[in-house]
Amino acid sequence: MSARVTATSPAAAQGESTGGRAKRALRLTPRASIVAFVIFIAAIFAVAPARAYLQQRADRQRLAQQVSELQQRNAALEQRLGELNDPAELERLARECLGMVEPGEIAFVPIRRGEAPKPPPCD
Repeated sequence: MSARVTATSPAAAQGESTGGRAKRALRLTPRASIVAFVIFIAAIFAVAPARAYLQQRADRQRLAQQVSELQQRNAALEQRLGELNDPAELERLARECLGMVEPGEIAFVPIRRGEAPKPPPCD
């Protein structure tokens, strides 16, 4: 029986223990580089549509809020319009804001000493 003795370096012994995986992990195949390049290009082209989508979504939320505010304002203005169509409200405004009186009535405006007359607050 003959014994065969082989001398191995520590680096070679380490490479044998890992099964040569260290060299394969660092190696980039042409197919893998093409796939990586395609993914990179797709990511670049996906940025602009994604940014536009996010901007449009923010604009839509802002416009929905603006629509809600305008609808509330429109409802308040329609209520005010209904009030102004009432003859009693028109008479009240004419008397208070414009100082108008019915024929035969006398209007009195109280003025404090040393102060100028102030116009009544009108809406």
